[in-house]
Amino acid sequence: MTQRNQSGRASRRGSGGITLSDVSKLAGVSAITVSRALNTPELVTPETREKVRLAVERTGYVPNLLAGGLASNRSRLVAALVPTIAGPVFLETIQALTEALADKGYQLMLGQGGYNNARDDALIDAIVGRRPDGIVLTGIMRSADGRRRLLASGIPVVETWDLTPTPIDMLVGFSHERAGAATAQCLHRKGYRKPVIVTGDDQRANLRRQGFEQAWKGLGGDAVPVREVPAPTTLGSGREALSALLAAGADIDAVACSSDVLAHGVITEAQARGMRVPGDMGVIGFGDLGFAQHAHPAITTVRIDGTGIGRQAARFIVDRAEGLEVAEKVVDLGFSLIERESA
Repeated sequence: MTQRNQSGRASRRGSGGITLSDVSKLAGVSAITVSRALNTPELVTPETREKVRLAVERTGYVPNLLAGGLASNRSRLVAALVPTIAGPVFLETIQALTEALADKGYQLMLGQGGYNNARDDALIDAIVGRRPDGIVLTGIMRSADGRRRLLASGIPVVETWDLTPTPIDMLVGFSHERAGAATAQCLHRKGYRKPVIVTGDDQRANLRRQGFEQAWKGLGGDAVPVREVPAPTTLGSGREALSALLAAGADIDAVACSSDVLAHGVITEAQARGMRVPGDMGVIGFGDLGFAQHAHPAITTVRIDGTGIGRQAARFIVDRAEGLEVAEKVVDLGFSLIERESA
């Protein structure tokens, strides 16, 4: 039973919420008219739209999006799976994805899978069960079970931040191997001959490491020492990695890091020991995070177009959700080498 409080707002006894029927009674129109005013406002008169708007405002009514989604087979939700919400490297992509989807009337639901992919299958099951209009993955789905579930769901899927000729559905990203190779070539071109690699232990960082090692070997270089740290990487793990390398007697003139955060840590540790960067040691990072150009010295790094990745992923999802054909399902946005003072 609906009662009115002193402010004129409708209230419900017990735990029931405000319903479409409550709004229609207050507006003096039918429930179907309220539904049209909210979902297809062009089908009702401005006067009716205003009555419904005022009734919604007074009652605090929120439309049942699940019910509307079941009727139209559209949820207006897009799910994104990221390794971590703590690390800054994916924030640009998530921000751009959120904004681009919102412009088209979609909302983003975020899941955190971790770097070891242990929770990915469980998250995929939870996400598919909610039938979003699209799923955006960070990286390539490497679990055979997860890939099979996504293919069977029929939900549009966009893999990002990686590159493969055989995506589940659609893909926007870049080659980590080529990014690693470009890092090696940059250091070699600048005269460095005794590099080490400080890297996170995640799959994408490992691909960049492999790209670096192969390119360095092709340039005639010796085997490159590697110090691996847990992902997500931190400034502290960068400091600890350089400290451990120096304690082991490594002969170093450059450090290639799998993230700008690690690079910042390496620079901090080097400076704490009285070493000059780049005078005694060059340092190169990855990601071009916001602080990289303001560090001292400014960090040479690999720039990824995170905004472009987010916008293209949103475009893929929206086009497919609206029944449009996607002609080019794999988009390689590449990367840029940003040369600054640290190397």
